[in-house]
Amino acid sequence: MKKFNLLMAIVLIGFSSSAQTDSTIVVDSTKILAKNDTIRIGNILIIKRGSNNSSGQEGEANTSMGRQNHEKKRNSKVSTNWWIVDIGFSNYDDQTNYASTGSYLVNKPGSPALNRGDFKLRTGKSINLNLWFFMQRLSIVKNYVNLKYGLGMELNNYRYKSSVSYKENGFIPYTAGLQTSNAFIFRDSIAFNKNKLAADYLTVPLMINFASHPHSSNKGISVSFGASAGYLYSQRNKQKSDQRGKEKNKGEYDLERFKLSYVAELGLGPVRLYGSYSPKSMYENTLDMRPYNVGFRFSNW
Repeated sequence: MKKFNLLMAIVLIGFSSSAQTDSTIVVDSTKILAKNDTIRIGNILIIKRGSNNSSGQEGEANTSMGRQNHEKKRNSKVSTNWWIVDIGFSNYDDQTNYASTGSYLVNKPGSPALNRGDFKLRTGKSINLNLWFFMQRLSIVKNYVNLKYGLGMELNNYRYKSSVSYKENGFIPYTAGLQTSNAFIFRDSIAFNKNKLAADYLTVPLMINFASHPHSSNKGISVSFGASAGYLYSQRNKQKSDQRGKEKNKGEYDLERFKLSYVAELGLGPVRLYGSYSPKSMYENTLDMRPYNVGFRFSNW
């Protein structure tokens, strides 16, 4: 009889648990408590699997773990930003003394010597595109002062207004009998629809960074300045004309192999600007053209 009473009590507890009501049941001399998803029979405590209370505990645990991960990320000394893109404009400060350029600038016989006007650029079409593989920020003072460095490709396109052409060695094309043994630039005989010099570098920047809101990339002001070192891995003269069609002339055009620049970055909330300036000419000989870039940076910080 006691076994039957105990069985009936468990059945009643099952209904009570599914309805999620608080109840106290007394069967014979055995006292059974059913409270929500927790059941006590004598000295035995039964907890329903997957109960709201258990879910609540799991939720609190997950919240606590997420909070710990967030704090760990905030306190990390090194943060990494992958695949940063810069879009801006390339230009240069031309300080060449054209009165003493010598035989480096070769012209067709009888034509006037090249001058500053031959190297004028179409500013809106001289594009600078940088692709940074990564940038890292190393905290020096609680993420308010940081060391910032990275690695990427710096692509410069100087779009000319004139018809200057580049040649590495040998005969000047389309000019019979004129020969030279060095890289040279000359005024061509036709008008180009498109005429540009492309110079691409593998670049490593190193900057000091100051951030007013180090844990929020879209707030406050961020300022960085320093220097970069670049290695020239490609140079080419790309032209397009009705007479010759599309031409891509690759060679050694007397450009400096290494490029050292001052670099800076300004962050105003989510908007980021960048700039660079080289105090040394981009050419090895004769021409004194000091390149600079300005534009927008698309980065997380």
